[in-house]
Amino acid sequence: MMQKIQRFGGAMFTPVLLFAFAGVIIGFGTLFTTEVVMGPIAAEGTVWTRCWNVLLDGGWTVFNQLPLLFCVALPIGLAKKQNARCCMEAVVTYLTFNYFVAAILKGWGPALGVDFSAEVGGTSGLAMIAGIKTLDMGMIGALMISGVTIYLHNRFYDAELPDWLGVFSGSTFVYMISFFVMLPIAILAVLIWPRIQMGIYAFQGFVLTTGAFGVWIFVFLERILIPFGLHHLLYSPFYYDNIVINGGIYAAWAKELPTLASYTGSLRDAAPWAAYTATGYSKIFGCPGIALAFYFTAKKDKRKELLALLIPITLTAILCGVTEPIEFTFLFIAPMLFVVHSLLAATLSMCMYLAGIVGVYSGGMIEMASLNWIPLMSTHWQQFVLQFGIGLCFTAVWFFVFRFMILKFDFKTPGREDDEEEVKFHSKAEYRDAKGIPQSVGSDGAAVAEMPKDKNTVLAMKICDALGGPENIGDVTNCATRLRVNVKDENLVQEDKYFKSIGTHGISKNGKAMQVIVGLSVPKVCERFKEVVGIEDTDE
Repeated sequence: MMQKIQRFGGAMFTPVLLFAFAGVIIGFGTLFTTEVVMGPIAAEGTVWTRCWNVLLDGGWTVFNQLPLLFCVALPIGLAKKQNARCCMEAVVTYLTFNYFVAAILKGWGPALGVDFSAEVGGTSGLAMIAGIKTLDMGMIGALMISGVTIYLHNRFYDAELPDWLGVFSGSTFVYMISFFVMLPIAILAVLIWPRIQMGIYAFQGFVLTTGAFGVWIFVFLERILIPFGLHHLLYSPFYYDNIVINGGIYAAWAKELPTLASYTGSLRDAAPWAAYTATGYSKIFGCPGIALAFYFTAKKDKRKELLALLIPITLTAILCGVTEPIEFTFLFIAPMLFVVHSLLAATLSMCMYLAGIVGVYSGGMIEMASLNWIPLMSTHWQQFVLQFGIGLCFTAVWFFVFRFMILKFDFKTPGREDDEEEVKFHSKAEYRDAKGIPQSVGSDGAAVAEMPKDKNTVLAMKICDALGGPENIGDVTNCATRLRVNVKDENLVQEDKYFKSIGTHGISKNGKAMQVIVGLSVPKVCERFKEVVGIEDTDE
């Protein structure tokens, strides 16, 4: 079950990768079309504004079609075969489901307690999905239908049909079954979902009334679930669905930017629902404190080497919001530090909320600047100065707390390893020899390892070997920084130190579910890994 949950979380992350660019476009578009910032040039109807509105409308593509994106993304990680065809099946099945729902509500809406003539959005419970007016089931509905389609695809795609029915095999057969399965699901949806919507509205009210404590709980859980790869499941409904506000916090915040840019009061008073995207503060303020603690507690003769490691992974956390490389450098060495890290992250986010500072702060500085600082600087610069003041104070807290704990408990954080336990980086020749791969002979008669020139292929081969070889691999997917592999025998998998020695940032084990921390190059490594293992990804 844990393996399936982790694969599900990784698949959900796929469309999220698009948000950084879309957020930049919307952030700059909003900045340059806000009259209070740009002056008369940004007035309604000017050529300047009309040109930027073209870009803005394009930038809204990702946020306006979130359910459809999540629907098509899930098969990428969960379909066991022919992923591309499964994506197509999921989309057409999802559209069929929504057409069924629309037809039922059009004929029996009043009897079901749904006013189908109402405008979409707000409290109507309706939404427009790919031009279809239907129930607003958001990401949950899209994932549910996509999940059903994936199940049918995995089970029936290879079904053997008589020769005279061969035209109906493969994707056509899957869709035929899905078509008839969607009808009872659509009936259940119109009977049950309006009641669920009432519960969602009640939950929204509860979340909003928890105030600072609710922010603390949310951020703590988001951080502490990272080792298990389950944090996506916690925050996704808040950020991209209707749990807190209609359309999700990301979309709602972006739409409210023009109003917020002209509002002179506290951002918390204007948009209290935006308090729950505060998970990024620990990325830009906490990670530098952690890195400094690692540096100043490392052995002096190892600090120079350590600095070369810390600079890129800290900048990755600060600028891009990807924290796994730095967090996984100490997570398995000293789990207690990660718990403390999560507690400090939650406390920092709560302090920001108490100071009246809210907004989209779940990513790195690039995302934060585009959706907060740039479009809102002219009217809210005082809050942003306060924000950095609080954040830098917490950077110092992170540094002193981590430094104290590392020295107090003698944690073997990077740069503090015992010399005799120093990690050994293996050569290509050693790997060739261990795998029994022939060596070529150089001009001087010495053996020369003929490894692939592609460094991602080399790393994929080493990871495969460390996981017990191709015969031990069940399936593989990836998220932003991690290679998620299900193995057949977990006892054949090497330990964390070995994975670091071959060039990764370590490994997280949970039964047969393995997460190898690769970094931002993981999509290419995953592709090479599949080639090494022999997992076919082609759509024949």
